[in-house]
Formats: sequence, structure tokens, C-alpha cells
Amino acid sequence: MNHPRSVEEIAEDYRARREGLLRALTEDVEKFWSLCDPDRENLCLYGEADGQWKVDLPEEEVPPELPEPVLGINFARDGMQRKDWIALIAVHSDAWLMAVAYYYGAKLDKEGRQKLFKQINSIPTVYESVTGKVKSANGSKATKKRKVTEPTADREPKAQASSKPLGIGRLLTQNDVNLDLRGRQAELFWPDDNLWYLIEIQNVNVRQNQARIMYTDGSTEELELEEIIRDGHMSLITRD
Repeated sequence: MNHPRSVEEIAEDYRARREGLLRALTEDVEKFWSLCDPDRENLCLYGEADGQWKVDLPEEEVPPELPEPVLGINFARDGMQRKDWIALIAVHSDAWLMAVAYYYGAKLDKEGRQKLFKQINSIPTVYESVTGKVKSANGSKATKKRKVTEPTADREPKAQASSKPLGIGRLLTQNDVNLDLRGRQAELFWPDDNLWYLIEIQNVNVRQNQARIMYTDGSTEELELEEIIRDGHMSLITRD
């Protein structure tokens, strides 16, 4: 298994694992709840590098390949208010995410660690998202500079969208920002809706790091790509 080494790779790993944990505590919370049977042994919640999550026993290997999440999350499930239990798991999930990121980043220099923390700190924590301390579950900051011509940003979703990416693409990177993006199909995540919208990239301003996109309902939007890339909010559909 190749571990992430650069700041960008570690930050992307953090975002993917966070996405999995957040899904477990929000979208898949009923399934997560049912898996955390207090009659079972010590269980842990893991966020996977591919954006998935799992509830499982701790690793038997000592020391483990990665820092372990908090043990025994299932034991308190029926002894607390449900929302308080979810919030507690979220806090421990944030601590685990930081532990994994800095485990990978142990060999970074001072500037690298500062850059890594800045990227991580720009994203709402799992706790903030789960408890509503931020506007949306996956961080509304990326939408602040968006300008939708029609319909408005608080519209009812009418464009083609889904709760999960289609699975036929990859996250947009800064290296992708060039004129070849024009005409490409992609999916754009809206934190306020918690949905992935199918879009077409109409134009790209490489110098200003901006793109004009069109939804399937014909509405258009100007995007600040730096934030979109940083927060992992665009999946570029790969060509055959």
C-alpha cells in the first residue's frame, strides 16, 4: 500500500476519510446505529481512503499500520441521548483524522506541517458538520463565491443530481485546470443540498483559476476553482 507523502496527498486522504465518517454519522446513520450493537466487542468507526466507512474490531497487529480510532463506541450507544452519542463519536472521529494526517506527515518540515494544518483547518470538522455548527454538512465555504445566474442558489433542486458521485470520475486537481476542460462533463457537490450535480464545463479562465459551468436544467454558474479543488467538490468524469 502506498502511503500519501506530500502535503496535497495527505490532505486529500484526510478529506476522503472525513467524507466517509461524515456519511456514517449523517446519511447512513441508521445503518451505523444498527452496527454499533452494545452486546458486541469493542468496535471502532473507520473512515476509509476511498471515502467509505466501516464499523469493525480494532486491528490485531501491534503496533497497527495507522493510529486506531477510539475503542468501544458501541458500549455507550444505549446509555446516552442519540444526538449526544453521535456528537461524541464525531469528536473522536476528528481526533482520529488529525492523528492519521500527522502520522503520514511525520516527515514533513515545519512549513509542510503548517501548510497541511491550514488545508485541514479550512474544512469544517466532523463535529461541526454533524451538530450544525456550520451551515451545511460538508462545509458551505466553497459556495460563498459562487454566482448562479438562474435559478438562484436557494432553488429547489431541479437539475440532475444524486446523493453520491456516479463513480465514473476522479476529483479535479489543479493540474487539470487548462483549456482542455472546456466541454468536459463533471459532477459538482453542493454542500447546502448535500447533492452532486451533473454539469458541463463551458469555459475556463486559467489565469484567474475560474470556470463557467452549466447544469442540466440550463442554469449556469461561475466557480472559484481554488476552493472547489481544495474541498474536493468536483469530480471530473473520465473519458473512455
